Amino acid sequence: MEAKAVAKYIRMSPMKVGVVLDLIRGKNVNEAFAILKYTPKDAAEVLYKLLKSAVANAENNNNLDPARLVVAEAHVGPAPILKRFRPRAQGRAYRINKRTSHITLVVKEIA
Repeated sequence: MEAKAVAKYIRMSPMKVGVVLDLIRGKNVNEAFAILKYTPKDAAEVLYKLLKSAVANAENNNNLDPARLVVAEAHVGPAPILKRFRPRAQGRAYRINKRTSHITLVVKEIA
């Protein structure tokens, strides 16, 4: 059995989120919580909440034991890009892309 949690339209670049996701992929849930708590990246806070939600889904919806859960899948994909413009010299404008992410965490119970 597995349970998942999805966070959509997170105002953070997928590349920056992916760095932190790589730290917790395949880890025990308790170990993943510890890693996220002490990782000094902004994505760690979002992923902490998302992992907490996935564990709650597993416990409440599927009656899984939270002590035996493992982060089975963790992936991030690009969401729509917010396009903004910055004025530059001589009437020009440069585009600024504010990237967003869709994050998915799947936790699975190990035997």
